[in-house]
Formats: sequence, C-alpha cells, structure tokens
Amino acid sequence: MKKFVSALLAGAMTVGLAACGSSSSGTTSSTDAEATAAATAAATAASETTTESDVKVAMITDYGDITDQSFNQTTYEACKAFCESNGLEFTYKKPASDADADRVASIEEAIEDGYNVVVMPGYAFGAAIQEVAPLYEDVKFVALDVSEGDLGNYTPGKNFFSAVYQEELAGYMAGYAAVKLGYKKLGFLGGMAVPAVQRYGYGFVQGADAAAAELGLSDVEIKYAYGNQFYGDADITAAMDTWYGAGTEVVFACGGGIFTSAAEAAAKVSGKVIGVDVDQAANIDGAYGEGMTVTSAMKGLAATVNTVLQAIVDGEWDDYAGQVMTLGIVSDDSTLNYVALPDSTQWADGFTQDDYNELVKKMHAGDITVDNDTSKSAADFATVVALDDQGNIK
Repeated sequence: MKKFVSALLAGAMTVGLAACGSSSSGTTSSTDAEATAAATAAATAASETTTESDVKVAMITDYGDITDQSFNQTTYEACKAFCESNGLEFTYKKPASDADADRVASIEEAIEDGYNVVVMPGYAFGAAIQEVAPLYEDVKFVALDVSEGDLGNYTPGKNFFSAVYQEELAGYMAGYAAVKLGYKKLGFLGGMAVPAVQRYGYGFVQGADAAAAELGLSDVEIKYAYGNQFYGDADITAAMDTWYGAGTEVVFACGGGIFTSAAEAAAKVSGKVIGVDVDQAANIDGAYGEGMTVTSAMKGLAATVNTVLQAIVDGEWDDYAGQVMTLGIVSDDSTLNYVALPDSTQWADGFTQDDYNELVKKMHAGDITVDNDTSKSAADFATVVALDDQGNIK
C-alpha cells in the first residue's frame, strides 16, 4: 500500500506517470570494467524494451460502454492514452450482454488475441474473474471496484489486482458542499443499489446532514432513489421531472449514464446536477446547459490505471499482485487523493476552495469520519435533514 500511495503522490492525478531510471555511484578506472558495464547496461535496456513490447493491454467494458462519460469511458481513455504514450498494443471489447458468460467470452477473446493484461472496471466482473483468473496464470488481471466480497470463494492469485475506493468520502464532500453552497432541496439518483453506489449515496446524506447541522438548518430535504439500471431513459427522466417540478434544486446522479435523465429534467427548469466518478462538468454543461454541474464526486480511476500499468511495464507487478487495495484520502493536500471534488466546483462564499481544503484536512486527520455500512438504509444517516427514500424507480 505504501508503494502504491507513493506512486500516486509522485504523479498526483495526472494522466501519465513517468518511469524512473537508476544510476550507479561507484567508479572504476578499468577499461574492461567499463566495457562490461556498458554491455550490461545495453543488455538491460534491451531486456526492458522487450518487456515493454510484450505488454499488450485489453480493457473490457461492464454495463456501459466507452462513451458513457463516466466509469467505462474514463478507464478506456486512461488505458488508451497510457498505451499510446508507451508504444503498447491496446484494444477494448464490449461484452454482448450483461451476462457473466459474455464477460468471460470477451476476456477470453482478448487473451486468445494475445493480450496479456486485462483491465476490468466494475463489480460485475466478480464472477468472471473467479472463472478465468485461475485458468490464465500468465495473464495479469487488473480490476477497478471489484471487492473481495464480489470475488466469492476466489482467493486473489499472483496474477490479480483490484483497487476499490472509499466512495462514501467523495459522496460526503459533495453533500456537504451542496448544502454549504445554499441548496436545501437535494436529490440522490443512484444507478443500482450495489455497494459502491450505496457508499456514494450514504456519504452524500451524511455530508448534507453535517453541513445542515453546522448551519443550524432544519429545512434541508433529500429525495433518495435508485433507477435500478446504469443508464437514463424516459421513465427515469419522468421521475426526475417530478422531483425538479416539486422544488428539487440539485440531484447527485450516481451511476454510469443515468445522469442523462437527471440532466434532461434539470435543463427544463434551470436545475442543477452533481456528477460522479470523474469531473463531468464539461460533458454535462456542454450537452445540457452551461453552469448546470455544481460539482462532481470523483475517484482516481485514471491515476490507478496509470500507476498499475506503469508498474507492469517496469517489472514491479509483484508490488500489487494478489491484493485488493482500498484507496481514499492519503494526504492533507486535496489534489493528491483518490477521492476528491474537482477544480470546476462552483465555489462561492458559503463554500470556498479554502473551505474544501480544510474539510479534506479534517477528514485525513480523522476528525471527520464517514460511515460506509451498506447494511444500513439511507434514512439511518439523516439526523437533521428530512430524507424521502423512494426505493427503486423501476
């Protein structure tokens, strides 16, 4: 974990992380020794080049596709950019359906095509990993948001690594910011009620609740529902029309492409949305109206992809092999964490960027803790705010 955190701190949340070389501090006057050293260096360089050229990366999509402007797209773009900058072969595959068998088929197709690093974003890959990872020991499987609980009886082998995130922390930041910025009629629209989405939602409620308590507010309301899918459609848009029509000011749309329904409804009444996973301001504002996105609850997907792929290229896979790492706040510096709010946040007097930085420091120090117990209900976290839990829309 320390090595992983160090790698992140070295590259912050940028798109690429540079490899480091080493140099010898010893000296010698022997011509033979110099020749031998030069030959060794050349051989080492050749070996490293061969190692890099042998790395072939395939990314498999989960429920969404590479244009979902969220989880899949971010992972795809990070993989593609890394491979292009490092001269590696890259491809992606989209399973024929959401069935485990089709996910397995896409993974095996990539392996048969010669790809030896498979990147899989999303908890839905749990069953597929259980099936394929033990069969292909020479293939490295890199998962995002696949927890130990998603892996069933599978014990992570030396060819597997997964990163999971403390979404509740990012959700807390977003809820806290929304209330501090003056919004009192909030909504949470989750995709499916799976642990990662629940953690976002429960954190959102806790953050809003804490901000309301600090401000002495008793009139903050949160409508809470899941679409039971990771994409928007007419039914979910109709539900969002009802929310915004009844006075909801901002909706945290959390789950792949489901944000489209919230944004479509918000656009009709000059409402606001909160993005998820990545900074969605440019995409949402560009498609639905300038200034619509208040903030986004982000996690460092691209940073994780780049760190792990760089380790593979550098021959340092053993630092990650067989592990499921939980990543969250690792620094007082808000720019160096795996969960964060973006610079595009609509800062105002009620919640400035300095206020945000102070919030991060308190969370890092443990002065603020966020409950991530998904066996609870959203209402369990509402002590000051009024929460209307509407269950599944569909």
